[in-house]
Amino acid sequence: MAEQAKNKWNSFNLEIVTPEQVVVKEEVEGVIIPSTDGLLGILRNHAPFIGALDIGVIKYLQEGTSHYIACNMGIFEMSGNMLRILPDTAERGEKIDVDRARNAKKRAEGRIERRARELDLLRAEMALKRSLARLKAAEAAEKK
Repeated sequence: MAEQAKNKWNSFNLEIVTPEQVVVKEEVEGVIIPSTDGLLGILRNHAPFIGALDIGVIKYLQEGTSHYIACNMGIFEMSGNMLRILPDTAERGEKIDVDRARNAKKRAEGRIERRARELDLLRAEMALKRSLARLKAAEAAEKK
């Protein structure tokens, strides 16, 4: 009972919502976000702010256990001990189809090697970044 009360004092609400679904809606002790300005660590009572989310892996700690979410670009807001993250897409590490992510990585690397048109190169680089984030989240979730 004392441990639960202790966790309540150290936790805050986290919501990760895509246009299709609510991926996470939980109380957590800490979050690391891949922002366009670099990795950001968030704890309870963080100052309010809004930022741009980058492609990468969101890591959050809940009851001493780390959880990993592969995400695409989007925005996030911290306000009143509520962190809302709104990525275009997000996927829990343990639910990622690793073979599919590896195939996407290979396709993107092939496009980059061919260096077709400028637009295709940028698109391939973004696809590669997304596939690497998915693989990283899946690998981290598997290790826990």
